[in-house]
Amino acid sequence: MGIHLGIRIGILTRWLLLGEWRAHPVRAIVAIATIALGVALGFAIHLINAAAFNEFSAAIRSLSGLSDLQVRAVQTSFDERLYPLLALRPGVALASPVLELEAAVAGVNPAAPDTRAPLKILGLDVFRSAEIAPDLIGIPAKGQPLDTIADDAIFLSPAALEWLKVQPGGHLALRSGSRTVNLRVAGTLLRARAGQRIAVMDIAAAQWHFDRIGQLSRIDLKLTAGVDRAAFKAALQREMRGRLLVSETADQEARTANMSRAYRVNLNMLALVALFTGAFLVFSSQALSVLRRRSQFALLRVAGMTRSHLMGQILLEGAMLGVIGAAVGIAAGYGMAAAALHFFGGDLGGGYFPGVRPSVHFNALAALAFFALGATVAILGAAAPAWEAARAQPALALKSGSEDAALSRLASPWPELVCLLLGGLSSQLPPLADLPVFGFLAVALLLIGGIALMPRLAAMIFAFANRWQTPDVVWSLALARLANAPNQASIALGGVLSSFALMVAMAIMVTSFRVSVDDWLTQVLPAELYLRSAGSGDTGGLQPHEQQAIRAASGIARADFLRVTKLSLATERPDIALLARPIDINDPSKILPLTGAAIVPAEAMPVWVSEAMVDLYRASVGTQITLPIGGKLQPFIVAGVWRDYARQTGAVQIRLSDYQKLTGDLSVNDAGLWLQAGTTPAQAIATLKQMPFGKALELSEPGQIRALSLKIFDRSFAVTYLLEVIAIVIGLFGVAATFSAQTLARAKEFGMLRHIGVTRRQVLALLAAEGGLLTAIGIVVGFVLGWLISLILVFVVNPQSFHWSMQLHLPWRMLATVAAVLLGSATLTALVAGRQALSGSVIRAVREDW
Repeated sequence: MGIHLGIRIGILTRWLLLGEWRAHPVRAIVAIATIALGVALGFAIHLINAAAFNEFSAAIRSLSGLSDLQVRAVQTSFDERLYPLLALRPGVALASPVLELEAAVAGVNPAAPDTRAPLKILGLDVFRSAEIAPDLIGIPAKGQPLDTIADDAIFLSPAALEWLKVQPGGHLALRSGSRTVNLRVAGTLLRARAGQRIAVMDIAAAQWHFDRIGQLSRIDLKLTAGVDRAAFKAALQREMRGRLLVSETADQEARTANMSRAYRVNLNMLALVALFTGAFLVFSSQALSVLRRRSQFALLRVAGMTRSHLMGQILLEGAMLGVIGAAVGIAAGYGMAAAALHFFGGDLGGGYFPGVRPSVHFNALAALAFFALGATVAILGAAAPAWEAARAQPALALKSGSEDAALSRLASPWPELVCLLLGGLSSQLPPLADLPVFGFLAVALLLIGGIALMPRLAAMIFAFANRWQTPDVVWSLALARLANAPNQASIALGGVLSSFALMVAMAIMVTSFRVSVDDWLTQVLPAELYLRSAGSGDTGGLQPHEQQAIRAASGIARADFLRVTKLSLATERPDIALLARPIDINDPSKILPLTGAAIVPAEAMPVWVSEAMVDLYRASVGTQITLPIGGKLQPFIVAGVWRDYARQTGAVQIRLSDYQKLTGDLSVNDAGLWLQAGTTPAQAIATLKQMPFGKALELSEPGQIRALSLKIFDRSFAVTYLLEVIAIVIGLFGVAATFSAQTLARAKEFGMLRHIGVTRRQVLALLAAEGGLLTAIGIVVGFVLGWLISLILVFVVNPQSFHWSMQLHLPWRMLATVAAVLLGSATLTALVAGRQALSGSVIRAVREDW
């Protein structure tokens, strides 16, 4: 008996599920596609970032070889006289000196971002390095074994050969100061990672060619067996504090992880936008399905179906949508990741993993997590309709017109108001582990609260509008229906509201960022012409006599020179930028985009820090900080905070005279040039190019720099733009699915209207009016909700993720265009669905009420 009952229940479950899908396939497909899209985007971004990070970590390990520790320069380099002291230190079995260079490639196109990238060169002691990092030893041509120590030879990895379009036996021109260094490509590095653009040459030759005589960048240490590495590292770090950093390979991987983590987390959160919207589409789909089948479920209850069975049936329908969507999403996500890595690499525009060529690897654990997430979201979307259907009284459910009463619980405002309140409070909380966790929680709570509040809001708006009498029958019927059945109307707005609100929020955030960057570039580029000794790398530079020649050049009224270097403040954090330039201590705002008040220190040297320094190193205005400049820790006073959109890891500006006094470094990288009256930028460029070192100079006007910077910005936010488009598409699908389902469910209502004399044209006009009014309210509320979310993104998520602030800017034209498209599509969808609902017999539509 139990077996037969189970079989009958299984047949009934399958019949109900398949019957619903056959009756409304488009609605099911839209819900499945939305879940699949959310899972695919999230899984693809996870796979891409994991592949890029793993490959970058493998490249770091290949450069470190078998070393236990690395002693690194806190600035660009340190005195090589430290090498014998470390090599003979007790506990050190082997020490290998290394000179790291980021060499600018001569003769590249400055407008092409890829060719502007520097070539990473490692100057090695081949005999020492062979025991620690054998993968870095170049393979010379047959019969040329001494090329590994030749002073004109360089060995390139396969990726570097391909990038620079040279072959072994050819020649490579690199920049050293304003000079060009021509080197012979003596061979390749067979064990370099795929995509790893590196070069290796003899350390003495590298020091000589690139003006680094007596300088090293790091020393790789192999410790004696039995030495406590942690204790050795701690002791050495205490001894070298302010001069050098002692790190391990894991520290370098942590640097990259910390630098890219916020970007990766933000991408994943944005990718889940589609999945979040999918939950509301599943809810809308299931709620409308339950309302349409309310009398059928009541008959099943009368026939003996239990509440738990009915609830399980509806949850199963939602779960099947999620399971199918998640499975499709996993497959699509893997394909998207493979295609993105093949055609665009692993950066997704972020630039955190240069010089690697990752390949996608299927991660079963991550796939299972995203699959479970997709299925869970769908089940949660079906939970409320399932609960209502199970609790409905069969006698009441059999009566027509009870559908809106079934959703009366949605009209209670208190849970939604609590969500909005918690969202507001969460937005004020600090970051968790340097991530805006509570900011994203606030966004989710605002969305849930705002969407759930729609029934109450719709009831108030339509009840107020219905008080105004109008002679137009269509508008009277539309307002009366919406005022008396606001809960059903609000269900149709769930997917529309969520997708439009998120699209508005992302559009405002990206526009605010882009406009702020454009304004910032205008402020930080006050000169009429800009000069660079090399577009990238750290081997370019102008010496004092060359600087003087530029100042004295015809047509140049003023030249402000800039020296840019790096500082390492912590082993687990990325380097910060140190910018030395002429700064008026009494009015630094002439050259710096300050974010607040500045001070004039009475005694200590002043520095001006970027916003990231305040968050990462607590360097607020008036505090004293110590920086490792000139081979020792130097005390400074923070005189001001400035906005920097170019470096999220931190930057410090110092007066050029102070920097030169502390370091003795008189070279510069860049210059801002003001021209004499009557001199055009083209004339000044021609004059400078005629100098003996003129071919080494890159000259650009502010407009060119701004255009290139904004182009890079747009490439970095390409994924965000894609997600905005996806949000709009989801909103359009949501409009189509929900209004179509709701219109078809009202066939009896339309039949009754036809019986009392309402014409077919008037019914269609009624549907168009209802669709337009509902969508208009959804657009208005979605805009307000999106604007509130954008405030969190602009003033909470971005500062906590990337440590910079921005001004709020709204893209009115784009928002108006999308709103018009949504409004038109809703009206059109209502008309198309209405034609289908009115295609049957009027008598057949109302026969259930007879």
